[in-house]
Amino acid sequence: MAIIPLFVIALVERQAMAAAVLFVLAGLTDLLDGFVARFWHQESALGAYLDPLADKLLLTVAFVMLAIPGLSPGLPIPTWITVLVITRDVCIVLVALVVYLALGISKFPPSRVSKCNTAFQIAAVAAVLATGLSRRVDPLATGLLYAVAALTVVSGLEYGHRFLFRGELNAASPDPGKDTP
Repeated sequence: MAIIPLFVIALVERQAMAAAVLFVLAGLTDLLDGFVARFWHQESALGAYLDPLADKLLLTVAFVMLAIPGLSPGLPIPTWITVLVITRDVCIVLVALVVYLALGISKFPPSRVSKCNTAFQIAAVAAVLATGLSRRVDPLATGLLYAVAALTVVSGLEYGHRFLFRGELNAASPDPGKDTP
């Protein structure tokens, strides 16, 4: 999370290479942190919450900053894609909060489609940042952005289907030790 302000400053200062390096560095430190925690058996409840929060915060900041006209070092992210990505995430968080408050269920494992969507979001942001270094990357970045849009819709629909129509929340058990009504 500490890298996010530096990433924003690099974008505002029009330092395309620095922004790209910081984004990649944030991703690598996230991977390394997860690997070290699992390897040394240092997983914690706090880490389980902070890690996905940091990932979403970095991606949200990247999508917003790179959608602002004039801030993207190369190809800008279309505003509608940024709105789509953020809206899906906000809806998922709100549903998870309501379910937690109403039923005490706190485990919401991501689906394969959701994990794929996140991977495409990371690749799309990296490609958009790379367009600031070489415009030859524009077609790749554009393709990745449209893939993100499609995966965001599919992932959002899948979550809706999982929780509303397949009844996964009804079948899920509350957290152990949590009082249930």
